[in-house]
Amino acid sequence: MSRKRWVVSKCDKDHAATIAENCGIEPFAAYLLCARGMTDEFEIESFLFDTDLIDPFTLPDMDKACERINLALDNGEKITVFGDYDADGVTSTALLYSFLSSFGGNVDYYIPDRTGEGYGMNCGAIDALKERGTDLIVTVDNGISAIEEIEYARSLGIDVVVTDHHKAGDVLPEAVAVVDPHRQDSCCEFNEWAGVGVTFKLISALDESEGYELLEKYADIIALGTIADIVSLKGENRILVRSGVAFINLAISNGTLRKGLKALLDESASTGPVDASSLAFRIGPRINAAGRMGSAERALKLLLTEDATEAKAIAEEISQANAARQETESAITEAAIRIIEENPQIKYKRVIVVSGEDWHQGVIGIVASRLVERYGKPCIVISENGDVAKGSGRSIDGFSLYDALTYCKDSLVQYGGHVLAAGLSVEKGKIEKFRNKINEYAAERERAVAELVIDCKLNPASINLDMISSVEQLAPFGADNPQPVFGLYNMEITALQPVGNGKHMRMTLQKNGYSLSAIMFSVSSESFPFCESDKVDLAVRLSVGEYMGKAKVNVQVKDIKFSALDDEAVIMSEKDYEDFSSGEELSDEVIERINVSRELCGDIYRFMRVNNKWHYSAEVLCYRLGLSAENIVNCRIALDVLTELGIINFNDGCYSLPSENVKNPIDNSRIFLRALNLKN
Repeated sequence: MSRKRWVVSKCDKDHAATIAENCGIEPFAAYLLCARGMTDEFEIESFLFDTDLIDPFTLPDMDKACERINLALDNGEKITVFGDYDADGVTSTALLYSFLSSFGGNVDYYIPDRTGEGYGMNCGAIDALKERGTDLIVTVDNGISAIEEIEYARSLGIDVVVTDHHKAGDVLPEAVAVVDPHRQDSCCEFNEWAGVGVTFKLISALDESEGYELLEKYADIIALGTIADIVSLKGENRILVRSGVAFINLAISNGTLRKGLKALLDESASTGPVDASSLAFRIGPRINAAGRMGSAERALKLLLTEDATEAKAIAEEISQANAARQETESAITEAAIRIIEENPQIKYKRVIVVSGEDWHQGVIGIVASRLVERYGKPCIVISENGDVAKGSGRSIDGFSLYDALTYCKDSLVQYGGHVLAAGLSVEKGKIEKFRNKINEYAAERERAVAELVIDCKLNPASINLDMISSVEQLAPFGADNPQPVFGLYNMEITALQPVGNGKHMRMTLQKNGYSLSAIMFSVSSESFPFCESDKVDLAVRLSVGEYMGKAKVNVQVKDIKFSALDDEAVIMSEKDYEDFSSGEELSDEVIERINVSRELCGDIYRFMRVNNKWHYSAEVLCYRLGLSAENIVNCRIALDVLTELGIINFNDGCYSLPSENVKNPIDNSRIFLRALNLKN
């Protein structure tokens, strides 16, 4: 995992106390809201208690969309809902199809195949819909960039109504209506809906209502699509998700839950109340897996079926697809990491662009997310299949992937997406040109650093169940409103215990005589670099668990670092190493900080002889050697020098000594001489 900058939020405690009193909320909840920048009482009350839905007719072209769809309903025209293969597209399709069917509409649906057709409308699909007798296409979660395809549909006598939530370009498609809150001429007070949210506004307009009665019928799938698409959980999205979570839990208790959702919850072994996290990590990935690994229509049928037996069968099939997705994702992630680690010209660029032959296009977006987590920088994963390769990218705050791809548009066949996630097509022979171009863009901007926001520092003695109750007032959690993360600083590790067959690490921590237990998931004892008696800082999340029939506080560790090492110095030193290794022109300040001595190389070699092998970070190595964080760059270069000379080996992320001692003068290292000559 890459090193993140820890940023502790600031809060005026006195102002928070005033807000708590005036708004009638728990003081700790008020503190958290203020720490997140909510200092206006009206804004806070709206965030916590608002139930007002936005007038759907404030969206551009909504009146035109309703007029054309109503005409089709009145005349019995064939309406096709043209969706997308991800969870947002599937729920959007299910929502509009169900609504139009309830009015007796002559309606069907079409979801393109991810591998064979790709995202959005295509002329082959339009030909097929013409043969099926379609008179009107209504897009959901796509269409804003389908300029040529919609023109082609018009030439065949098929009208198109676009509903989308992606960014609109300079030119809008020539459709009957283009309903997209991101249109430049949109005056809507909110524009962060997922595709299913825009679809909800459409059916509300068709229903000639604000949408409250529709939420009583469809809140479950609206919430699922909204959460799965990782859009902001502020504004109306918060209302939609809160309504959906309540709807689902009520339906579970009275036995009226949608058959498909019940089957998926059963398959995921979900117990207890459902929350936004349950939908995000248990249900959403399974819906997505159907489109990634096969046909998204199976997921759509699952949401539409009223037959419990059919629902169970499809849920099992989709869960198997999800398991296959996980295996495929892991294999491609490992392959991508191998390529990156073996190619410094890829690894040390500001934007990682990695490609492979026939990588499954359904999972490369997830692989990009895994690489971002590992390397802490924007990553684009490209599948080479034929003359035109397809890629998917993920980014970090501070670097707009969409803007970067726009800069590179002359090198691309097609692109689209958002600030933090985007897709693209590029000619196979131009991948290297694209890699250089996007890094040219990145080099002209300040280097973005992945951050971990700490909502507030905690005294471990203050952690209790009442605190967690206050935290829950901010739910539902998701994008733009994440579950709070708390900082525990200068904690001493007093005990370590591997749990879950060695897959997780439980630790006992102590400070000022107070002790607590915490768990860090997905970290084995071999990969855990900390020892008993180490003083560490921890970023944790708190939740309520149960032990021997009693409620207790669970402490989950999200990140951990040495208390003694300065955060900014660690990040600066890591940047220095990347600049040195990438061949970038170094500033005088960076050159001054690089000081790789013979003595340091000797110290590291002797340390290696004592420890036999080393598979932790240079940050940990610095700490164990008693060096300051500024020396991370020098430790990393020294490791490269010793590896270049064959004095130590480096394989699969692990440094080790060769079977026989190797004597090779340090002056034979090109890396050492380059570092030595920087100041000359």
